[in-house]
Amino acid sequence: MATAPDNQDISTDFGANDWLIEEMYEQYQEDPGSVDAVWAEFFKTPGNRPGGDDAAADAAPTKQPQAEPKKPAQPQAEKPASEATKPQPAPAPKKPAPEASAPKPVPADKPAPAPQPAAQQETPASSKPAPAQAKQTPSQRPKKSNGTKGPSDPGSAGGLSANRPATAAKREAKEGPTKTVMRGAPMRTAKNMDASLTMPTATTVRNIPMKLVIDQRQIINDHLRRTTGGKISFTHIIGYAMVRALVLVPDMQHSYEVVDGKPNLVTPSSINLGLAIDLKKGDVRQLLVPNIKQAEDMSFLEFWRAYEALVKKARDGALTVDDFAGTTCSLTNPGGIGTSHSVPRLMNGQGVILGVGSIDYPPEFQGASDTKRNELAVSKITTLTSTYDHRVIQGATSGEFLKVMHELLIGQHDFYDEIFSSLRVPYQPIRWMEDDAAHRAFEVGKGARVIELIDSYRSFGHALADLDPLEYRQRWHKDLQIESHGLTLWDLDREFPVGRFGDHEKETMKLRDILTQLRQSYCGSVGVEYMHIADNEQRRWMQEQFEHPATRWPREEHLRILDRLNEAEIFETFLQTKFIGQKRFSLEGSESMIVMLDEICEEAANAELDEVCIGMPHRGRLNVLANIVGKSYGQIFREFEGTVDPNGTMGTGDVKYHLGAEGEFTATSGASIKTSVAANPSHLEAVAPVLEGIARAKQDHLGPPDDDDYYPVLAILLHGDASFAGQGVNYEVLQMSQLRGFKVGGTIHVVVNNQVGFTTAPSESRSSVYCTDLAKSISAPVFHVNGDDPEAVARTAQLAFRYRQQFHKDVVIDLVTYRRRGHNEGDDPSFTQPLMYDLIEQKRSVRKLYTESLVGRGDITPEDADEVVEKFRARLESVFKEVRDSKEEDDDAYMRAPFYPAKLGKDQGTSISRETMLAIAKAQVTFPEDFSVHKKVRPQLERRAKAIEQGNIDWATAESLAFGSLLMEGRNVRVVGQDTRRGTFSQRFAAVVDRQTNAEYVPLKHLSDDQGQFYVYDSLLSEYASMGFEYGYSVASPQALVCWEAQFGDFANGAQAIADEFISSGFAKWQQKSGVVLLLPHGYEGQGPDHSSARIERWLQLCSEGALAVCQPSTPASYFHLLRTHTYVNWHRPVVILTPKWMLRHKAAVSQVEDFTNGSWQPAMADPTISDPSKVRQVILCTGKIRWELYNERTKRGLEDEVAIVTLERLYPLPTKELAGILEPLRHVTDVRWVQDEPINQGAYPFLQAALPPAMAEAMPGHEFAMKVVARPAASAPSVGLAHVHAEQAAELMEQAFAKPE
Repeated sequence: MATAPDNQDISTDFGANDWLIEEMYEQYQEDPGSVDAVWAEFFKTPGNRPGGDDAAADAAPTKQPQAEPKKPAQPQAEKPASEATKPQPAPAPKKPAPEASAPKPVPADKPAPAPQPAAQQETPASSKPAPAQAKQTPSQRPKKSNGTKGPSDPGSAGGLSANRPATAAKREAKEGPTKTVMRGAPMRTAKNMDASLTMPTATTVRNIPMKLVIDQRQIINDHLRRTTGGKISFTHIIGYAMVRALVLVPDMQHSYEVVDGKPNLVTPSSINLGLAIDLKKGDVRQLLVPNIKQAEDMSFLEFWRAYEALVKKARDGALTVDDFAGTTCSLTNPGGIGTSHSVPRLMNGQGVILGVGSIDYPPEFQGASDTKRNELAVSKITTLTSTYDHRVIQGATSGEFLKVMHELLIGQHDFYDEIFSSLRVPYQPIRWMEDDAAHRAFEVGKGARVIELIDSYRSFGHALADLDPLEYRQRWHKDLQIESHGLTLWDLDREFPVGRFGDHEKETMKLRDILTQLRQSYCGSVGVEYMHIADNEQRRWMQEQFEHPATRWPREEHLRILDRLNEAEIFETFLQTKFIGQKRFSLEGSESMIVMLDEICEEAANAELDEVCIGMPHRGRLNVLANIVGKSYGQIFREFEGTVDPNGTMGTGDVKYHLGAEGEFTATSGASIKTSVAANPSHLEAVAPVLEGIARAKQDHLGPPDDDDYYPVLAILLHGDASFAGQGVNYEVLQMSQLRGFKVGGTIHVVVNNQVGFTTAPSESRSSVYCTDLAKSISAPVFHVNGDDPEAVARTAQLAFRYRQQFHKDVVIDLVTYRRRGHNEGDDPSFTQPLMYDLIEQKRSVRKLYTESLVGRGDITPEDADEVVEKFRARLESVFKEVRDSKEEDDDAYMRAPFYPAKLGKDQGTSISRETMLAIAKAQVTFPEDFSVHKKVRPQLERRAKAIEQGNIDWATAESLAFGSLLMEGRNVRVVGQDTRRGTFSQRFAAVVDRQTNAEYVPLKHLSDDQGQFYVYDSLLSEYASMGFEYGYSVASPQALVCWEAQFGDFANGAQAIADEFISSGFAKWQQKSGVVLLLPHGYEGQGPDHSSARIERWLQLCSEGALAVCQPSTPASYFHLLRTHTYVNWHRPVVILTPKWMLRHKAAVSQVEDFTNGSWQPAMADPTISDPSKVRQVILCTGKIRWELYNERTKRGLEDEVAIVTLERLYPLPTKELAGILEPLRHVTDVRWVQDEPINQGAYPFLQAALPPAMAEAMPGHEFAMKVVARPAASAPSVGLAHVHAEQAAELMEQAFAKPE
């Protein structure tokens, strides 16, 4: 409780507020119970009664040692003519007693009150105050970021949180003022002044240009209107400037007091700024002057809040004693009612009172037009008056004080930089400059400079955008400073032509309005990059979307976004509470991702698309499954508990955050759309091409072929920031986006940018400024959006969807967020990112921040906010109850993997009719009349047609028969790969190119009217993404024959992640089936290490549980039957086919017509030349082309009857049954040899050595199966590089193959 100094009239302590004290005291005298208990206690204390009623009777001061008798009380300050509305006091921090005064006695039953900070908040003892809650020193101010010099790490800009602090900083009360006994000349001067007047004052006057204040205020208020609401007044800025000026000129705080008969210079320990508040009570105006305590320690944000809180208390009648006590200086603003200049009254105990006049043009220019004033660079001005205690402050000091005020208000001493930093305005303030209206012959006109400025904002406005939810940075880019374009603040109110700018064309606008619109369009919570796009139509479309004032969304939309955030946060809260420490890769910090996906799905449903397909990594996956796909909490709970039966439908199973699902999304309008999330491995970005393939397959199924305007399936790919920049497969996928064989009508890429890759900072994980810079390679627009602004996130989602629908191109969203926990829930991220996680500890959730912002802007009411919070709590409780009470089995509303229809089965047969063969032959040589076939191509096609009719069918012709027959039976066939249409070895010619026009003709598309679709494309030179795409296509199109072909078999090495994570193990992990066929050219023909081997050993190493098949057919007919068997037999599994090179044209490696009309697939083939098995003394097992080399060598040696050559057409699953049938009549043969081209440590031998003997022992009871190996020597490379060494090894192989046993 504040008390007055001893033996001093209380009115002198409260200055201009003495009328309020007397009014309250009169009320207290009439009825002590009618005033608040705080006031009653105050008046009970001796010495606190107005007019000194009981000063002599009740006061019992404790004197200081050796103190002289105190001077009588000063005369009472003049009272205002009227009284204010009666305030209702409320508890408030207490005024600290002055250091030189003795403490006041207090009632015996009450302890002496301890000094309290001006605005104390309860905080946990261990909590750390946010850096912004204390006055910033120069070293603490945020570093400026120009957005062009590479990525920046969280915590590297000074550690200032991106969010303004919700509460004022906790401060300890300072000691009272210091009183120094005056001596010598200063003492005599003070006594003389004191003798002349009770309060001798003087006044200094200065005119201040307000141009810069007006412009900065507009920028600030535009930012506040867009973000959290609120409005800054001129008085806020001038008041804060006064505080800063008093810090720089502290002598202006000095006041005068006589203590023990001696004049004292009083130096207060803090700046307690009194605010003159004019109140109206009936028809009478009254004045209150409460004060802001310790203003010098406040940031502008805290000052603004304290100012507004004080005014509100005054208007609500809630001021307390302490709000008036201890004022050291005052601010009055009669300019608000038009007064141009005033000399206000200075109260005892204060050093200075600042009067602020009206803001207007100088009188001599008030009659001029706006145009003329702007032309002449005439600023509005205000008049500041400094009225000070002349006993202790001299005129020069006051003049210096107003000079500093002037400097601050024109931007010196980093004044506006501090304000912008405190309010988190993301760009730099305007700078004071002199006008330069002169035009020189060598200069570009200002109109052209303005057009240049507009273009700069379109290109680089994203560099100033407020994108980081973690850390405040004052952003800067040279091309976005008006000074860089030869413009100044004096040009802001001048009009310039704007060309085509937003809704304005062939118009002029004020530069101020141009800049306002540019900042709102390009420098808010969304930054867009699109000027790298070459297509003018797309750039113009973007400008039309951005360059206009934003339309405010209705209350219902805001509440819907809050509901989405609620659901996202509830889900994470539930799992964190229920499964503490379990890995789930939570979305905490990135909950706005759910808002984005929800908005995209909403748009897609309303646009009547068929499906939204989502591919994403593990982070946030469970949240997406629950809130977008509709997977039940109960099912997720059971997967966490491990209660799903792994022996049921899950195979070996996978962790819960890898599982896929299918469901349905219902929009607010009632429209619904199918949704699916593809299963993914931990290999980041590996799912991207797979998802694209899934989307393309579904589109091919739904729409007409090759329709560039029909894309009913929307692909959404979610990425991490580190993986999007670091994983090369993303580049491959982006390059696919506009290729006809892979185009899906535009993918929406959402990079959930949590600003760290596991433990690696952005500066260590990429060289580009943005993690999304990769997208510029395909001229895709990039939207950067702050995840702490869910409305901006939703708007960006809508815009991205509309762009995709309009242009059918990829679009990338950089959703900048943070990761509240470590890489997983058991990881401590502060080990490697301590500064980043210091910032994260200060963060309130995006839901809370958004709620505060909506209330602050007036978009929802406080009652709405309370209802949302209550809804959150109720929903959280219901989730716990739902999961606790859940007894349901697996939810049929979603599926973990697509539905796979049964194939026709083994009884279908794979032979075809003669008529079908002739129809395919005819198509090979039938072309449009005006089509000019290349002279070297036509003979090959004619030979193909002749072979189909007469026999000696080669490999490429057999393949055409397989594809063509399937097409004529209504099956779709897709063949994609490197140089696939012609064939790497000029063997296929699936598409024929017109020699004159370059037009193409695909013969197999012209077989019959009701045939299936034939898709044959050359792919980009990619393995990883291309193989992944075809895998995904086969998953979503199980009835089609889907083939991916490598240029050479070892090129598949580049897609090892797809082979390991999807092709070989997808079914075991996720029950996801695929029938993709990999065509891998393989053969040792002296071409060196890199084009010889398809790495058979690696594929066989992946074989188990029947997950895939590995085959190496040795005849064209065998290849034909294999393809048809794979299409029709009831196996949905991938097959790897090792295709030939040399055999493509080998005269012996041909098949006859009857092999196609009568034959069938044989996984193992007996030697057709053996007529008498009893004569056989040696069996050679082999696979692929070496069969023909062995035949030739056997003939040379004359061993046709003695050596049987058995070919394994399928290496896995082992053809045990078929091989046993072949070897049954050869049980007497003990010399069995496996012969292969590959080194002994490669090829099929390592696998067969381990797997074949036990399998044959089981298939042939009583027969001991043992085989020797004939192979090249073990080697680290697949083959030798010298042709003559290769030939020597080949000869040695033949020698060993037929050598008689020792």
